[in-house]
Amino acid sequence: MLIALIGSNGQLGSDLQCVLQGEVTCLTHQDIEITSAESIDHTLRAIDPDVVINTAAYNQVDQAEDDPDAAFRINAMGPRFLAKWCQQHRAKLVHFSTDYVFGQDVERRDPFREGDLPGPVSSYGLSKLAGEHFVRMECANSLIIRTCGLYGQVAHGKGNFVQTMLRLGRERNELNVVNDQTCTPTATADLALATSKLLESKQTGLFHATNSGQTTWCEFAEEIFRIAELNVKVTPITSGEFGAKARRPVYSVLSCARLEAASGWQMPAWKDALAAYLT
Repeated sequence: MLIALIGSNGQLGSDLQCVLQGEVTCLTHQDIEITSAESIDHTLRAIDPDVVINTAAYNQVDQAEDDPDAAFRINAMGPRFLAKWCQQHRAKLVHFSTDYVFGQDVERRDPFREGDLPGPVSSYGLSKLAGEHFVRMECANSLIIRTCGLYGQVAHGKGNFVQTMLRLGRERNELNVVNDQTCTPTATADLALATSKLLESKQTGLFHATNSGQTTWCEFAEEIFRIAELNVKVTPITSGEFGAKARRPVYSVLSCARLEAASGWQMPAWKDALAAYLT
């Protein structure tokens, strides 16, 4: 199986390289521009892949409020171009989405299933939902995986929540962290393995894949400091007090029952995943 891995130098792309079964061609932004149909055709024709995995995305949630066009170009139109190419060339497209396609149901306290009605509350969430729709509409042989709060091996100056907390925890002895957003931060190593299992079992359609359990960002930060043995006082605050430009879902825990049924495997608990990452 020939696999074209787009965004191979990112956190998820790096971990996917370790677990994918087949011949993998790694593609970075210098190799392919997903917002250009011409670039996609030029690059992928030379590879002639059986599977295209797209990990490239615009993930600047707050900046998307000021520049929604950039978010939609990368998160919606890019996947649409990829889906069209894959449909025309009989390749499978694997695309990643986000828990931020939910958020309007502020009373929700049960994990979202794949069939539940989405309702984004930010430009970023809207752009990712549009990307999902384009992929499903344009490519019959597609696999869309929603996930949440990714953290993995950091490269090229990019960070993640865990690395940011570790940096701040070494600089300060007290931090304020949002405590009214409930979700499930996910290790890219575990998401990569889930993706590999879904590919091996030839799945298509929409799947949720996060570590198991749920937490808030405040509780997540406290666990980071506990494992890292950093003496930091974490003060819980509200999203309103934090004052981010973009709204976030109050509750966006995803049910992974469909993934477990299809693969026979359960994603590790978020605390176990974090401990493995930090050690």
